[in-house]
Parts: sequence; structure tokens; C-alpha cells
Amino acid sequence: MATVDATNRTAAQADTSSTAAKKTDTLGRDQFLKILLTQLQNQDPTNPIDDREFVTQLATFSSLEQQMNMNESITQMNQIMSTFVAHQDPFTTYVGWIGKEVEGKQDDKDISGIVKSVKNINNEYFLYLEDGTKISPWDVTTVGEKS
Repeated sequence: MATVDATNRTAAQADTSSTAAKKTDTLGRDQFLKILLTQLQNQDPTNPIDDREFVTQLATFSSLEQQMNMNESITQMNQIMSTFVAHQDPFTTYVGWIGKEVEGKQDDKDISGIVKSVKNINNEYFLYLEDGTKISPWDVTTVGEKS
């Protein structure tokens, strides 16, 4: 009878763990291992866990571990990329516009043309179009291939 009581306690503990997991919508590796170990410790010796079921649970744990590691790696990569983008000089972007057609508005006047060069004057960038027009990149509304 002690085995039955232990099994019932295990089920109650599993239900509690399951409820806690539902509240956070995630089941961490520590919680998963605790449930698995509790199940193994309190199993009925006359009716042990099925080998296939155990292998399935271990595979699930392995999959969970890999997903958590991948999520951590993606989070780190995202942080690195955000830092890189934040520190990137816009000059690199503007140089990529050379040879492309830009459109914009400057002093309520529509401007369009092919970017010939980019210059940094007193820490402010300007695009020079083929017709000699000087335009701030902040006034550009469209960048595209030549028509």
C-alpha cells in the first residue's frame, strides 16, 4: 500500500508542477528533470516504466535542452547585431546609394536624381546628385535602381 500512496503523491506533485508550468507557459529543464526523477523514484516495482516511454521522455528532454540552447544563442546573436547596427556609421549606408536613383523633398521642392557622391561636412552627410544637386539623406524618401 505504501507504493500506491507514493504513486498518488507523485501524481499530486506532477499535477502541481504541471499547474505551475501552465502558469508560466514554459516547462524548464529543471522542472522536467524533477518530474522525471520523481516518476522514476516512485514507480511501482512490480510495474516499472516502459522502456519506450522512458526513451521518449529522454528524447523530449534532449529536444527541450537543444531548443533552450538555440534560443539562448539566437538571443545573444540578436544582442550582438543590435549593438553592431547601433554603432554602424551611416556613411556605409549612404555610399551604398551611389549609382542609385533617389527621390525626396527639400524646401518643399521635389528632388530626384542619381547619387554621384557622398560627403561628410562638419559631421553632417550630404548626397551629391549627377546634376550637382546637394541633398541631405534625411530628405530622401525613396532609394532605388536607375529607371
